[in-house]
Amino acid sequence: MDSIAFFLYSKTTINSMLEELLSNPSMLLGLTYASIFWEACWKLWALWIAGNKKDKFWFVVLFLLSTVGILPIIYIFIISKQKKRKK
Repeated sequence: MDSIAFFLYSKTTINSMLEELLSNPSMLLGLTYASIFWEACWKLWALWIAGNKKDKFWFVVLFLLSTVGILPIIYIFIISKQKKRKK
């Protein structure tokens, strides 16, 4: 029973947060700028690593896809490390 109450509470909390966000355009604009900055930082770092490693495939993939930083983070911390071990 507690898990149902928690789910209902968290659902109403999320709904109220979304309503607040959508009713305040400056807050929405700030969140948009923050997500663009977040994506740009991770993407540039991953592109720099792929360029230095002469990894053309990953450079093109990272350049073309926008994944809110998820794919660059995976490339930086997992894929680029795996290629080092193979050499």
